[in-house]
Amino acid sequence: MDTERSRNLFHRAQRRIPGGVNSPVRAFKAVGGHPRFIDRGEGAYMVDVDGHRYVDHVMSWGALILGHAHASVVADLTETLRAGTSFGAPCPAEVELAERICKAMPAVQKVRMVNSGTEAVMSALRVARAFTQRKKIVKFAGCYHGHADMLL
Repeated sequence: MDTERSRNLFHRAQRRIPGGVNSPVRAFKAVGGHPRFIDRGEGAYMVDVDGHRYVDHVMSWGALILGHAHASVVADLTETLRAGTSFGAPCPAEVELAERICKAMPAVQKVRMVNSGTEAVMSALRVARAFTQRKKIVKFAGCYHGHADMLL
């Protein structure tokens, strides 16, 4: 399989990005070779810069439950983006989303929205420590709990 464009991008990336990738899991060291650089996604598939099509079993670690570029998601995002992309201030959409989440799961009384799984785990640990007054936490060795010192 010809992956020359991915290989060239990887060499370029290694000059500017530690390890040539922005996450150790993408480095391919455990499986050998070099990572494939993805050009686009189509439904359940990814297409690399060399034109090879792959079934995407990862789906951005669960974030893409509808697949890549789902038509209704693209349409809704396009409409939303026309109103602005980021304000650094509260907006009606976040209140509406919090209300929808609480309505869908009655046991949930409040929602904290964060930017990443790492932030979510860090917030959960802070709440758990404050509530229980315990300092230690249990984690599974070799598992990924987020990219923060207390989680590594």
